[in-house]
Amino acid sequence: MAAGRGSWRLRAPRTAREPSPAEVRWGDRDPTAQIHFEILRGHSDTVSSCHFCFEDAKILSCSYDRTVKLWDVDRGFPIQVFEEHTAPISECNLTPDDRRVVTSSYDNTVKAWDMETGKMLWTVEHEGIVTSCNISCDGRYVISGSDKENTIYVFDAVSATVVSRIQGHHKSTITRCCFHPDNQRVTSVSYDKTIKLWDMTTRSTLITINEGHSNAISDCCFTSDGHYLCTASWDRSLKIWDIKTGEFQCHEPVSLSQGHEGSVSSCLFSQDASLVVSGGYDKTIAIWDTEAGCKKLSLKGHWDSVTDVAISKSKKWILSASKDSTLRLWNIEKMGHISSVTESRKARGSKIAQELKSGENSWNWACDSLECSQAVEYKEI
Repeated sequence: MAAGRGSWRLRAPRTAREPSPAEVRWGDRDPTAQIHFEILRGHSDTVSSCHFCFEDAKILSCSYDRTVKLWDVDRGFPIQVFEEHTAPISECNLTPDDRRVVTSSYDNTVKAWDMETGKMLWTVEHEGIVTSCNISCDGRYVISGSDKENTIYVFDAVSATVVSRIQGHHKSTITRCCFHPDNQRVTSVSYDKTIKLWDMTTRSTLITINEGHSNAISDCCFTSDGHYLCTASWDRSLKIWDIKTGEFQCHEPVSLSQGHEGSVSSCLFSQDASLVVSGGYDKTIAIWDTEAGCKKLSLKGHWDSVTDVAISKSKKWILSASKDSTLRLWNIEKMGHISSVTESRKARGSKIAQELKSGENSWNWACDSLECSQAVEYKEI
């Protein structure tokens, strides 16, 4: 593992030229639409990952075109371009202070970048393509998932020293890995339909959910307090799991279905856990209300599969990335005034929001531990 390769020439990020008004196309919003959106063009291939940063004033994205771009939201075009990867980039993530960026790629590497200077800080080489990466909430550790022996790596975010290497963690390709907000546990999901929670202190798997979905699991995310985990799957559903140890094995997850007509690619909770946003292969973004327990709205406009989603801290904006090489920025500020959204809230009730607000498990669903629809293995912390 080396902190960069000497034979590679480090380059400062390329500052993109300012496009003409015709190129920016901020007029793409339909004046008759109830949800206005902006189209961000700048990548030349699938946009694989996207995030809001700098208090929602900027956007970070990465693409199969091997670039990472930092966008100015107000101006609608990239202000920095980071270019060092030699193959498609699978994911990008930022430290909580927005000072460093970590990227994973099919070129078998994970790289860290300094956001201000644009310099590449280090490169960690893997034995296979890297499908996912994530940074702990305290910025101290980086996790990555490699398809070589379905391995999870944990390494120091500053020195790039490998802290842990978990081989054969899944039976098939790891699609997503992320840190629990406590910075000590790691969750991963896979094509093998399993969900795993691994503890960095004990270096053991605390929870394994076998057959968590009926098809490959594509994404996972935690609520900000770490009490709940959401998973997205090719079985067209999302599930919300209460992972509180000692209560988990006998409670079925909340299932969010009938939101997508195809595989679900991505999911994310809002900061206050009142919303879940998901993207799908059906080219749509679904916004789910955790209080109503159902889909509030579908956002349609992409020309190809939606690969990733993000939601601003203010909950005013939804960001989506797509295989169509674009990002879309959706203004959902007035979503509550749309009649279909109002009716969906009246139609159904749910225990989800109460659970998220109270932080206590009061679900009444009875189930014998041997007869749960999900096969669960767990360990006490």
